[in-house]
Amino acid sequence: MEAIRRIKGTQDILPQEVGKWVAVETKIRQTMNTFHFEELRTPIFEKTELFARGIGQLTDIVSKEMYTFPDRSKKLITLKPEMTAPIMRAYIENKLYALSSVTKLFYIAPLFRQENPQAGRLRQFHQFGAETLGAASPDADVEMIALSLAIYKALGISGLTLKINSVGDPACRPAYRDTLKNYIRPHLNEYCSDCQRRFDENPMRILDCKNETCSRLNEEAPKISEHLCDDCQTHYDQVKAQLQKLDIPFTEDPYLVRGLDYYTRTVFEITSDALGAQNAICGGGRYDLLAEELGGQPTPAVGFASGIERMLMVAEKQGLILAEENRLDVYLVAMGTDATREIGFWLHQLRAAGIRTERDYLGRSMKAQMREANKLKTRYVLILGEDELNNNIFSLKDMEQGEQSQIPFNELIPTVKNLLTK
Repeated sequence: MEAIRRIKGTQDILPQEVGKWVAVETKIRQTMNTFHFEELRTPIFEKTELFARGIGQLTDIVSKEMYTFPDRSKKLITLKPEMTAPIMRAYIENKLYALSSVTKLFYIAPLFRQENPQAGRLRQFHQFGAETLGAASPDADVEMIALSLAIYKALGISGLTLKINSVGDPACRPAYRDTLKNYIRPHLNEYCSDCQRRFDENPMRILDCKNETCSRLNEEAPKISEHLCDDCQTHYDQVKAQLQKLDIPFTEDPYLVRGLDYYTRTVFEITSDALGAQNAICGGGRYDLLAEELGGQPTPAVGFASGIERMLMVAEKQGLILAEENRLDVYLVAMGTDATREIGFWLHQLRAAGIRTERDYLGRSMKAQMREANKLKTRYVLILGEDELNNNIFSLKDMEQGEQSQIPFNELIPTVKNLLTK
């Protein structure tokens, strides 16, 4: 019978890799706590309408990449492809706005997009991010940028570039859209089919296209920074001033628009010099219109999202050690029937004391048990044989130093604990 294999675009996170993930998630939670963000967890699937309305029907995510299926009642359900719309849905539905005028949330979650798998881009991937809901101030935008950079710093990741832009708001964007369409129209048939489809509904998304021909055609496109209304310009200027005050270097990218429809005003992206052409590891911005789009009251909001797989790729390329080697504290070696019967008691005592302990279950020889202990990178081996049983002692071997000693039964736990702390 043919073996069943994992689905294309997914991966198994093996035991030897899990330590890195735990270390990353711990640093994320510690930094989020320092910035006073609280964790929110939402269902792994939502009504399809949430993403169609929240992200935008014409985005690649909604039109091409979502895992959508009817449930038994024939309602369309989607495995969540991003987290901002679910966070906003939960904020509105659970009336989190009643608890505080400003709500600061973060998440660590698996997400799903049916796209072409490649390095750092999977069909099930993991993302962390944060959202500030209820704050219109440019200071909230700057805090979001500072938060994302603080997490990378905590992990030791360097070589990052921050790009920022403003995409305006409903007051100034319509005029810019017309100007942009007038620029694109004479060359529209040279653009890719996706961009031609976006032309009437959302021409700004054409600036986000990664197709080489489209990118070349966009090189002389009009800049939205030259069409901002006074309020948007003031907001953008204050963001830049605050970043300079915090000594956070940035590059202005007039064609940075991000790939989702809900963004307004500030958008930003963080890239790494350790990656190739697909070098973004973080993106975010302000989305003041999303709450109303999802049936809530007007709510200013800003957030960011970062892919964990891509971040781990950067850490590996930079030679960072995110987690210590997962070593065993003690391996119990039993020789003989009586010792084998007794070893289970001591296994329980050591584990109850918080000492990471293992034993042999296969009745192997002492030599085979020692090989297993060495394979598990065990720090200490405790040997129990007939002589040890008769004298109520364990023989202890330091696997690093090769030294051997004996420990009375009644001194075993404190002695081992003392050795491990050294």
